[in-house]
Amino acid sequence: MDKLTNQLVISKLQATFGDKVYNFSEPKGLLTLETDRETIIDLLMLIKEDEFMQFIYLTDITAVHYPELEKEYAVVYHVHSLIHNVRIRIKVFITASDPRIPTASFLWNGANWMERETYDFFGIQFEGHPDLRRILNMDDLGVFPMRKEYPLEDPNRVDKKDFYFGR
Repeated sequence: MDKLTNQLVISKLQATFGDKVYNFSEPKGLLTLETDRETIIDLLMLIKEDEFMQFIYLTDITAVHYPELEKEYAVVYHVHSLIHNVRIRIKVFITASDPRIPTASFLWNGANWMERETYDFFGIQFEGHPDLRRILNMDDLGVFPMRKEYPLEDPNRVDKKDFYFGR
């Protein structure tokens, strides 16, 4: 059996999806790429079901809030090929005005809880999810705590001034 490399994964994805996959990089050897919400499920299905790649283990689904970008939210998937010991990270950027993406819970049972946690903290709507509700925060919490919508500290607090910390 040949060794699976990042370049082989890139070639397969580009051959299948063309310009629907882009921004390839390899920070610290971890293949990272971007796609759109219309392509993400087909991409995840391909890498999981491909007989050679076999990315069968979903490590994590989470999100990142970038308030300075036009598409503020990145939904991030970490997937692992246990056969080849290769990991990849897939990002899908979505807007704050339409924070929805299709669910991957029918591909991996573990995605159910990961998507609920991402919804709970970022407000990302996973379309088709069987039970999308809060998992860690109170049901009546009116905000999504991981969004960068509020300042971290009260700027009027005297004990938090930079000169107290040698800055």
